[in-house]
Amino acid sequence: MLQDPFVPAHRAEPEADAPSPVMLSFAPNWPVRVVLFRVSGTALILSAAGLWLMPGSFDDSELLLLKLGISIFFFFCGLALLMRNHEDTQPDACFDPIRHEVRVLQKNDRGQPQTLLRRRYDSLGCVEFRNNSVELFDVDGSLLMRLVIDDPEVRQSLRAQLSGLVCITG
Repeated sequence: MLQDPFVPAHRAEPEADAPSPVMLSFAPNWPVRVVLFRVSGTALILSAAGLWLMPGSFDDSELLLLKLGISIFFFFCGLALLMRNHEDTQPDACFDPIRHEVRVLQKNDRGQPQTLLRRRYDSLGCVEFRNNSVELFDVDGSLLMRLVIDDPEVRQSLRAQLSGLVCITG
């Protein structure tokens, strides 16, 4: 039996019990702020269009130019408020079981993930698991990040990955 020269003689098959990386997304700290920004942004965009629909005494050409400037300003301010906490702009935390590190990744302008922070597990102070979140603390006790965990399987996988490498509380 001839062997294909382009296929290696032995392939490293992934182990069935090898832990897989855990990806968690950052959530906004204050959900009320997100709702407030979305409502304000929507109101500004609608008022930018409403300036042109409302009847008024804007027959003068100088006032029409002012009305155009105000509506463009309202539109872009509303758009900025709507895009401020969009899901695509939130970074992700990747817990790598092979390198024993946590990486914070955010998409750049071209949509490619870019590493913002890389910390080895042994450089973390401790990890605290709460009801629906995990908090990572630095050696000095300051909070590094708080991540929301909705899935119990992801929570168990992360706890198993960090056990023995990081002090786990909670």
